[in-house]
Amino acid sequence: MNARLRNMHTTLPRRFYADPEFYRAELERFYFNRWICAGRADQIPNAGDYFTRSIADESVIVTRDGSGAIRALFNVCRHRGTRLCEQTHGHFADRIQCPYHAWTYGLDGRLLAAPHMAAEFCKDDYPLHQAGCAIWDGHVFVYLGQDRTSLRAQLADLPVRFTPWAMEDLRLGRRIVYDVKANWKLIVLNFNECLHCPNLHPALNKLHHYLGADNVAPTACYCGGSMGFREGVETMSIDGKRRREYLPGLNESQRQQVSYFAIYPNLLLSLHPDYMMTLTLWPRAHDRTEIVCEWHFHPAELARADFQSDDAVEFWDLTNREDWWIAEQSQAGINSRVYQPGPYSEREELLWSFDEIVRRETEKS
Repeated sequence: MNARLRNMHTTLPRRFYADPEFYRAELERFYFNRWICAGRADQIPNAGDYFTRSIADESVIVTRDGSGAIRALFNVCRHRGTRLCEQTHGHFADRIQCPYHAWTYGLDGRLLAAPHMAAEFCKDDYPLHQAGCAIWDGHVFVYLGQDRTSLRAQLADLPVRFTPWAMEDLRLGRRIVYDVKANWKLIVLNFNECLHCPNLHPALNKLHHYLGADNVAPTACYCGGSMGFREGVETMSIDGKRRREYLPGLNESQRQQVSYFAIYPNLLLSLHPDYMMTLTLWPRAHDRTEIVCEWHFHPAELARADFQSDDAVEFWDLTNREDWWIAEQSQAGINSRVYQPGPYSEREELLWSFDEIVRRETEKS
């Protein structure tokens, strides 16, 4: 083997995808020591609205308190540890009550009532445990570990990069949840390259040229770039036609492209001329990932009597399912005892840059 081939970047070893013990340790490194995207602030517009998110053995309640602040509360009663809420979303009247012994908490996590406790018991000593919670342009991020840095530090220059899309103003139009039998990292890798598009995505390949990516320099927190349209294409839809007005803050160049960014570890962001699509990745096992896909539109468009979203939803649902299928085939192949790391091409820089971040995190343990 010549020196050039010896120095080529290669894919990760089998254990990174197929070892349950490695997976559990990796969750601690990647999901419990980074800010993760839990959802959107517009999911909980009113005091008492909530949704829950779970990862490994942890569950958090993301809710809006009476002052309008969004909080992330660990879903664990301070009495005997019972999970407080099993629903994925809903509304608390004005408090959170444990179904076991009726310990009752305010929406801010303060303990309000603890029946049958001694007179000297101090409720102030037993609030719900709070996770880190911060908002970036309408996206709710939570931090489940101990020694957290600020969300701003993790995102670096991303807030400036995406200002024209005014993501905070957009509202949910549709949600589809997928169960994919593949490691979460395979989803990230697939999202960050289009070399597979001519083979796997005939519909998408009619709208983008697969070699047309203009990537930014990857960082330890994100990677991605933009792709322009083929001639005559206006947006990513089932026929390439745009049925909604442009998002109001975009310039002419931004109206002619889609920005695709993977924000580690679990937010895949697609910004289109007329809508936003988000994918959040929720690992369930070393070889299984739950993916929440959402399409967000400008409220003025959603309010129109003739508003349409099926063209965008159907296109991406088709494309997503093609991606999930090939990710499952990748997982099945990597599970084989004969799998060995293979060489990346020179056009797969974003992939091996992500792998290097994963490697560095591994070396910390």
